[in-house]
Amino acid sequence: MNRIKEVLDKKGIKQTWLAEQLGKSYNMVNSYVQNRQQPRLEVLNDIAKILDVDIIELITSNKKK
Repeated sequence: MNRIKEVLDKKGIKQTWLAEQLGKSYNMVNSYVQNRQQPRLEVLNDIAKILDVDIIELITSNKKK
């Protein structure tokens, strides 16, 4: 499971903008955000760079168990 949705919400960024920056369709980015499909490591790295976060923030939960 990734945390792309949480990071987008925290930064106030829309999925459509991220899709444009990645050069991917909105549907593909939405699949990533909804955790229906996981991005390849290279894509996850690109997302981290675009959102100006460490890649770890996209894959590690901050929630206490």
